[in-house]
Amino acid sequence: MKIIILGAGEVGATLAENLAHESNDVTVVDTDEALLRPLQDRLDIRAVHGYAAHPDILRSAGANDADMIIAVTAADEVNMIACQIAYTLFHTPTKIARIRASEYLLENRLFHQDAIPIDMSISPEQLVTDYIKRLVQYPGALQVVDFAQGRVQVVGVKAYYGGPLVGKELRALREHLPQADTRVVAIYRRGKPMIPEGDTVIEADDEVFFVAARRNIKKVISELRKIDRPVKRIMIAGGGNIGLRLALALENHCQVKIIENNPARASWLSEKVNRAIVLKGDAANESLLVEENIESVDVFCAITNDDEANILSAMLAKRLGARKAMSLINRLAYVDLIESSGTQIDIAISPKQSTISALLAHVRRGDVVRVHTLRRGAAEAIEAIAHGERDNSRVVGRRIDEIKLPPGTTIGAIARGEEVLIAHHDTIIESGDHVMLFIIEKKHTADVEKLFQVGVSYV
Repeated sequence: MKIIILGAGEVGATLAENLAHESNDVTVVDTDEALLRPLQDRLDIRAVHGYAAHPDILRSAGANDADMIIAVTAADEVNMIACQIAYTLFHTPTKIARIRASEYLLENRLFHQDAIPIDMSISPEQLVTDYIKRLVQYPGALQVVDFAQGRVQVVGVKAYYGGPLVGKELRALREHLPQADTRVVAIYRRGKPMIPEGDTVIEADDEVFFVAARRNIKKVISELRKIDRPVKRIMIAGGGNIGLRLALALENHCQVKIIENNPARASWLSEKVNRAIVLKGDAANESLLVEENIESVDVFCAITNDDEANILSAMLAKRLGARKAMSLINRLAYVDLIESSGTQIDIAISPKQSTISALLAHVRRGDVVRVHTLRRGAAEAIEAIAHGERDNSRVVGRRIDEIKLPPGTTIGAIARGEEVLIAHHDTIIESGDHVMLFIIEKKHTADVEKLFQVGVSYV
């Protein structure tokens, strides 16, 4: 696939790396040569220096025969006009734009072929907000991702000493939960992945990923660890776009406090929220946190635009008694550091990974409708639709134990209409099934995609 990426920032660079490693023809456009040069040196890509929305720059980047344009520059307006020009002048089939401002996204009539021809708009702020909402919904979870329009979820939890299943074989899960079918798709032990078998024994501190119907998630979590009490009090550090969205989404269910350092922004926020309390101050101020009873807070969420401030305020809040601390971190190196060094921060949230996940679903081969990167991008969970018949498909009409899955790949669940089926060895895949797969090593993703491509006889 020939793909043009507009913008060589954090998201653009990470996306270029992902796509180049999957044998796509990738061109990156940016006005900053200092960003382009290391990308070109490190990856098998083309780099074009210039303004992303200029027709001559798009033409020199190969827009005449490009399959897709992904506009992820820092400016919403540049992203939109670049997609417009790509459609008008070059008839580019697929146009994706990152749109941060909610004012654009609220206008339903804006993004279609007769107005601004964007096939998919991605809002990192909304993606992060939804992600945090799911973590609040399941207090014991480290990661929660949706499939099949939310009917199926893949959840990552850390198994704790004293959990009913800790020290027992996985096959005991069915005995403990006869009414809640689930499948463990991966276990990470001391940072290394394991393909789970029936006789695999769960150990304390294992990071366990399982798939289940949405209604059964809490029951499964309770088997791996003591279930955390529901979240009632949330403190949000940072009143930016994400902070506001999160407060509005949670204020009817929880007691929400927002700490914002900018007086004008704090005043504006107080007019936008309904029940949430807005505090003017520094989230890293110990006196302020103690005064606002940080020890009774269930979740402290640091989501300013400053990674270092987020990390320090989350660590402070945790030390002062907050039950759980989350920190928004843009730099992937910091995410690795937080998750590997045993800091007191419970969850590091990467908006970059959320954005990449949303984008990858549109560039996968086969009928892949959803992609989620997991474990800091090392693993993937995907939702693919099975098409065809037994004679022209590698999966349709076959039992799961007959399918030649790439190494480290597990089929976790199948959504068939409104029904959710947890995958077992004798489950037969039918045409139209939405199949959820977990891939421990991303290098095998292309092989999984090929499984779901239909032979030429399929019409």
